[in-house]
Amino acid sequence: MTTLADASRRRWHPLLWAGAAALLTVPAIAMRFTAEVQWTASDFVVMGVMLAAACGAFEGLLRAGNGAAYRIAAALTVFGVFFLIWVNLAVGIIGSEDNDANMMFAAVIATVIGGACIAHFQPRGMARTLLAAAVLQVLIAAVAVIGRFGSVESVNWPKDIIGCTGILTAFWLISAALFARASRS
Repeated sequence: MTTLADASRRRWHPLLWAGAAALLTVPAIAMRFTAEVQWTASDFVVMGVMLAAACGAFEGLLRAGNGAAYRIAAALTVFGVFFLIWVNLAVGIIGSEDNDANMMFAAVIATVIGGACIAHFQPRGMARTLLAAAVLQVLIAAVAVIGRFGSVESVNWPKDIIGCTGILTAFWLISAALFARASRS
């Protein structure tokens, strides 16, 4: 018997993957019109792997929970992890992308993925996991600012660290609140 949730997932499945494929074509098209965008084959492979992992993670989370709050929280969580990796690879949060201090953010990614697995993707555990990710995100930014990491490399220091931390912390906290709400339904 097909449930409404199954039918909804099947309807969105091709759109999700088509959207990811369309995103991957944007830099290829941009390269034809501007010298500002210069991607190599490895850039396309890395982005393709990241998009496939994000789409797969989102689909997996959709199977793990029901309800709008859970789905929105899942989308924000997956996008937050994707955004954190993408920004670090592209330009870096702490100084440039080559600054080793950016590797501290791997702890946030490990917290989200590890916590989700430990929680078996159940909403209450996911809420705690995302709250821990928010705290860790802020702690890493505080260490970077206090330690003046990246201050020599970036003209926007520490605005870039504070701004990116604010955005990502918002993702984690909103996701945590939505997962908590999903756990009560």
